[in-house]
Amino acid sequence: MMELRPYQRAAIEALYDYFSASSGNPLVVMPTGTGKSVVIAGFIREAVTAHPGTRILVLTHVKELIAQNFQALLRAWPDAPAGIYSAGLSRRDLHAQVLFAGIQSIHKRAAKVQRCDLVLIDEAHLLGRTDSGMYRAFLKELNEINTGLLKVVGFTATPYRLDSGMLHEGKDRLFTDIAYDVPVLDMIQQGYLSPVIPKQTTTQLDVSGVGTRGGEFIAGQLEAAVDREDVTKAAVAEIVQHGEGRGSWLMFCSGVAHARHVRDAIREHGVTAETVTGDTPGPERDGILAAFKAGRLRCVTNANVLTTGFDAPGVDLVALLRPTKSVGLYVQMVGRGTRLAPGKDDCLVLDFAGNTARHGPIDKVDGRKKEKSEEPGEAPIKVCPECQTINHAAARHCVSCGYGFPPPEVKVAQTAATNALLSTQMRAEWCEVTGVRYARHEKPGKPASLRVTYQCGLASHSEWVCFEHQGYPRQKAEAWWRRRTDAPIPGTVEAALANTPALRQPAAIQVRPVGQYTEISAVRFPEVA
Repeated sequence: MMELRPYQRAAIEALYDYFSASSGNPLVVMPTGTGKSVVIAGFIREAVTAHPGTRILVLTHVKELIAQNFQALLRAWPDAPAGIYSAGLSRRDLHAQVLFAGIQSIHKRAAKVQRCDLVLIDEAHLLGRTDSGMYRAFLKELNEINTGLLKVVGFTATPYRLDSGMLHEGKDRLFTDIAYDVPVLDMIQQGYLSPVIPKQTTTQLDVSGVGTRGGEFIAGQLEAAVDREDVTKAAVAEIVQHGEGRGSWLMFCSGVAHARHVRDAIREHGVTAETVTGDTPGPERDGILAAFKAGRLRCVTNANVLTTGFDAPGVDLVALLRPTKSVGLYVQMVGRGTRLAPGKDDCLVLDFAGNTARHGPIDKVDGRKKEKSEEPGEAPIKVCPECQTINHAAARHCVSCGYGFPPPEVKVAQTAATNALLSTQMRAEWCEVTGVRYARHEKPGKPASLRVTYQCGLASHSEWVCFEHQGYPRQKAEAWWRRRTDAPIPGTVEAALANTPALRQPAAIQVRPVGQYTEISAVRFPEVA
């Protein structure tokens, strides 16, 4: 049986907590590469074991994800009463108790599916707000068959859509709440995901004359604007230069022709490269991606097909040659490089498309629907002269190589062309701690927490430690306590307060701005003599 990581266990516990208190359709938000399929498998096994008559349908949109989720369940539960309904996988196990299905294959067969207690949807951001899509029409019919008792859980890394904003907000929404959300920055800092390193590019794609339809760049105009031979050759020359020593390059392009032109330019440098598009025949596509994952092929260019459902952990260079106004698409593209792999230290991201400037750090993106008058601004940056890594303009040291930037001159601020990929690459300062206060914090409807206030000269900064919460917040509280004392971990805030004299006091805390507040992102303790 597969052992769950703490945050994966917390995701399952969060679903139990949600259904014990609410009757809606929750979302589970987990970054790409953190094991949504493992959480789905663990939840299914426990649900069916506890309630043997439960029938579960797992829906997604591509055969790779169907197979991946099915295999994850069999690894966790070899005797699972599971089957597959997918034309692409040539299986139609319609009556399996746990059925993994492709929406394209099953969307007209609700009447044949009949009884179903629970539907789990992977890549839930693909559901539209109205009833016109395959998902919504199928779920509506299935819910009617099951007399309105159907429950739906969505799993996604990006709980928002370009056309309608957050999935659980607004009129006609299917999902009602976010039951669990683990931040991508936490996963990187805890070592579960690979860091992403943004590098400055000299070449930038010009989309100034490209129109917008439905909130996104018009596809034909976009490809016409960026698919220029001189621009492609210049961008590829930079990719080859930065990609030396990196073995697995993934290129996101602005159209089918553009993807092929980028591939050809890569080949001119003696680098093995292939292209995958929606028109690539299945067997050919499978062969290309298998060679890429095995390391026999160094580069794959693609147009609109590898943003979700594609798992290649070895990817250590992502090139964004596809400008987008979609926050979700931007995060999904960068997310292809966050998986861990042997010998991989980080993933280099080369953004020729200006997406980082358009949307901000991937851990702090705003998925709410923008009004027509709202256009995202550009964040100030500076580029490390030693390694060309993009840093926020207020950074004192390079996030990649540690280079110390000279003190800024007093002058009019200028706006640069891109932003940092992670909020930790924004301004963060170390503050000397002169005192610490502990107090009980109450919030209506929530368990109490321990409020910790650090005095730093005339300023103070607070954090909240959740000993009485469940799941992931409790796990974080335990880790917080272990860093400060060997005393037993308390189960309540009162027990924690009784033991605060035993806690080590940090010498300094790292503080970074989050909106109008500050967040404590790291602590430094005095060295033990």
